[in-house]
Amino acid sequence: QVQLVESGGGSVQTGGSLRLSCAASGGTFGTYSMAWFRQAPGKERERVATITSNGGFTYYPDSVKGRFTISRDNTKNSLYLQMTSLKAEDTAVYYCAARTVSASQYMYWGQGTQVSVSS
Repeated sequence: QVQLVESGGGSVQTGGSLRLSCAASGGTFGTYSMAWFRQAPGKERERVATITSNGGFTYYPDSVKGRFTISRDNTKNSLYLQMTSLKAEDTAVYYCAARTVSASQYMYWGQGTQVSVSS
């Protein structure tokens, strides 16, 4: 069984920074594509970052591009999301997720961690 556990969420002011972590256990972490998603009340779930199994390619939507950085350390089975220049609209529950290269959907999900940004 693959388990993902997020940490690092909290409350910050506009313009602040925060780093989220996701610890993975079970499975083979180095073979999974990983991603961060977020969901705010009343809004659809949004993918905010993706990284390939070896870290060679990353993706960000325009809403966070230039402010968020996804990274991974396969020796530690860990995924990270460095968030800077935070805005009120970044407030959401953030989830890490994993999928195998053959999967069309992310099959493993963490429990989520709350990020709150206030002015």
